[in-house]
Amino acid sequence: MAIITIVSILGAVAVMFYYVVPWIIRPLESITKAMTNLADGDTSVDIPGRRRRDELGRMAQALGVFRDTAIEVQRSNLKEIAEARRRLSVAIESISEAFSLYDSEDRLVACNGVYRTLIFPNVADESLVGTTFETLIRRAAEQGDVEDAKGRIEEWMEERLLRHRNPGSAFVQRRRDGRWVIVSERKTDDGGTVAVYSDVTELKQREEQLSAKTNALEQLSSQLAKYLSPQVYESIFTGRSNVTVASRRKKLTIFFSDLEGFTETTERLQSEDLTQLLNHYLTEMSKIALQFGGTIDKYVGDAILIFFGDPETKGVKTDAVACVKMAIAMRQKMRELDSLWRASGIEKPPRCRTGINTGFCTVGNFGSEDRMDYTIIGSGVNLASRLEQMAPPGEILISYETYALVKDEVCCEERGQLTVKGISRPVATYQVIDVYDNTLKARDFIHEDYATLKLDIDVAGMSDAERSHAVSVLQRAMHRLSDREASRRPGS
Repeated sequence: MAIITIVSILGAVAVMFYYVVPWIIRPLESITKAMTNLADGDTSVDIPGRRRRDELGRMAQALGVFRDTAIEVQRSNLKEIAEARRRLSVAIESISEAFSLYDSEDRLVACNGVYRTLIFPNVADESLVGTTFETLIRRAAEQGDVEDAKGRIEEWMEERLLRHRNPGSAFVQRRRDGRWVIVSERKTDDGGTVAVYSDVTELKQREEQLSAKTNALEQLSSQLAKYLSPQVYESIFTGRSNVTVASRRKKLTIFFSDLEGFTETTERLQSEDLTQLLNHYLTEMSKIALQFGGTIDKYVGDAILIFFGDPETKGVKTDAVACVKMAIAMRQKMRELDSLWRASGIEKPPRCRTGINTGFCTVGNFGSEDRMDYTIIGSGVNLASRLEQMAPPGEILISYETYALVKDEVCCEERGQLTVKGISRPVATYQVIDVYDNTLKARDFIHEDYATLKLDIDVAGMSDAERSHAVSVLQRAMHRLSDREASRRPGS
């Protein structure tokens, strides 16, 4: 048994050594090694045992098929990658703007031809890709490609790198030779930076030309504005009014004034002094008119025509009050001018007389399509002109229509009915004293206008008989009120 056992062991060793190891174990090791290399992506590995007819041969053949398939897939992938890169390169190159892509280490990965010629024209093409952004912009700044960096390279570098590393909204950069570029940068998911640079030089030049034309138009517009009332000018330039021959009926308050004694003043003064006086007068009156919102229609020598209610209105009553208050302010200014003119050597300065009327007028553009005038016409305008001619020097005469609108705020004295040339009926007229606030302070005057109570008493201006009569009327009114109050008490 011992001999048989020994022989069996020696036989098994011999079989292992001469058959199993060379024909099974070593081929398996080679196949395993080939599989390992293939798994690592080495498709060039040789597959041993593919000619064998046993199981190992079939295994090697299957591994060979797998390797060949992997090689084909790899070739296909490489071909697709190459094609994709080619298409991407063509697409990037076809972009009209400059394009660049920097990786997470801020090195240039890809760019198009426009980027090279527009942004880095003085840097060799082969030295662009792979170079850091900081290096490239420093070269450009030092070579004078960036206008914004001249004389402040380090400061500009710091600003530019901060924008590049923390991109936000697009910004404009000035380049050499007067070129302008809009820079738009964005971060990619892997930490890189993609940027598009748009050449807007032509647009910038057009913008500058447009700005120059706009400034010229503004200067021309401001000069033309001096020939128009501010309200008319604004309504035209804002598009609220069309510059066409057209008119409409509207209730307006019309102001007429001229200088009494101006003809005599004209004879006494030299033309230069007369021009200065007239311009001074018209300037001061115009300031007041604009302050109160009046539309200055025209100047006719020393005469002024102003109206309220068009092209802007705050209501017929408010317009009338504004017009009368304007006239009061002008009268006060004339008193100041009188002192100045006397001090300057004018012995008898002219005095202003004013007429105001409220009524329906025709207002709009009159004339032709080539030359028109924005003005007012109608009987209401004629009445205001007649009232001005009949007003005492230095005073303001208004019609009843105007008085009815302003009597709650302005103290007036009735001047009776006057026959006015061109108007068939007598016209009730009133002379403007002052606004009640000023009247109450300056004179012993009592004014009340509340519901059914209306009271105006000029105590200082009354004669003795008028004061006695007023006392009698007021006492009678008090008795009537007391009797009515007593009748309303319980048990009466």
